Amino acid sequence: MPRAGLTPSVVTADAAAFADEHGFEALTLAALAKRLGVATPSLYKHVDGLDGLRRAVSLLAVAELAERLQASAVGRSGPEALRAVFASYRRYALEHPGRYSSIQRSPSPSDTEAQRLFARPVEVITAVLRGFAIPDERMVHTIRALRSALHGFVDLETRGGFGLPEDVDASFALLTDGFLRQLEPVPDGGGPIGTGA
Repeated sequence: MPRAGLTPSVVTADAAAFADEHGFEALTLAALAKRLGVATPSLYKHVDGLDGLRRAVSLLAVAELAERLQASAVGRSGPEALRAVFASYRRYALEHPGRYSSIQRSPSPSDTEAQRLFARPVEVITAVLRGFAIPDERMVHTIRALRSALHGFVDLETRGGFGLPEDVDASFALLTDGFLRQLEPVPDGGGPIGTGA
């Protein structure tokens, strides 16, 4: 039976769910149309082709990730805030592997909406890192290092790359502790993160 009441947000939500279940690269208009019980051409009323659909999923995902990171850091500062952000980032990637995969490429510089949304997780992380004695000229490098460490771990984990029996949570704690050891907290922790970071 064809799906009634389709809207761009409904199509995007279903596409995101499909990506989580089958992988972002498996997301096609035909596959989504089959899932929704509609003809493929009818999706063009709601999305601008496959590129538009994948863009919509990535914008949904990066907004969700930013919200998760922000919520995890609120009221915390310094090492406590950074530990919370590490854990939240990992949880999101594990719960939503397809959506997570969709945000691993930077958007086009001409896509101002995507640029704005993709900046939000970075803004949260930057606010957390203000609780450490990081010179301004090193901030971008520190954020890149943090993202690389997190992404490398969760990418291996979501792909089933950790086959040995040792506890993966213990490995993640080691990664978190190792990153924190490279940073020097400022005396007051930079103050707790608020809701508007």
